[in-house]
Amino acid sequence: MVPMKKTVRLNKFISQCGFTSRRKSEEYIKEARVTLNGKVISDLSIQIDPSSDEVCIDGEKLHPQKKVYYLLNKPKGFIASTDDEKNRKTVTSLIKTNIKIFPVGRLDFNTTGTLLLTNDGEFANFLTHPKNKIPRQYKVQLDKPLNREDRIVLLKGIILDKRRSRFTKISFPINRNYKIVNVETVEGRNHFVKNMFARLNYKVVSLHRNSFGGISANNIASGHFVKLSYTEINNLYKKYG
Repeated sequence: MVPMKKTVRLNKFISQCGFTSRRKSEEYIKEARVTLNGKVISDLSIQIDPSSDEVCIDGEKLHPQKKVYYLLNKPKGFIASTDDEKNRKTVTSLIKTNIKIFPVGRLDFNTTGTLLLTNDGEFANFLTHPKNKIPRQYKVQLDKPLNREDRIVLLKGIILDKRRSRFTKISFPINRNYKIVNVETVEGRNHFVKNMFARLNYKVVSLHRNSFGGISANNIASGHFVKLSYTEINNLYKKYG
């Protein structure tokens, strides 16, 4: 009896190879940057056989890799990406490794703090998928004190991008300094924290992510990183999976 081939969806295979996340893989497919056995692929649902099919992105053949996980305290002036059309410095340049890694989610150019980087696309998808509701905690400096009424509004929810949006927690880390605010959210949309405050006419002067999924880089010097263990990664899956 001939054994059945074990196939996997193309975007999942790309993420397993550590090239990028599963959702970003779909963008590459739509942009006609992915080839399967020498032919450009546009079908997002196509299944491939990793044991025999050859998958390339921009001509580079993909191979499964050992998974690595890094925790970085992101400094200002770095873009949370693997490359940049404006030639700005990227967060991947701060981590010396021969393995191609990418950031999990995004932090703005001048936003600082906790950022995870990996070559594990499935892990990145797990952390950023909205259904998993992974908490992010931020320290925010505002241009004016946050009053009690607006605090209640932000906790109850406002309409942002045609969706009801809210912070799950708000606190003040410095007594009576209501310009410095800690907020928690399970949202991962771009500029979410800044846009939430902007809807109520507050400007975010500075933004620092304290933690992501309970993991914090606050004890790491700015611009430095540590390697996370498989136990720490498995604990995240257990806690939020």
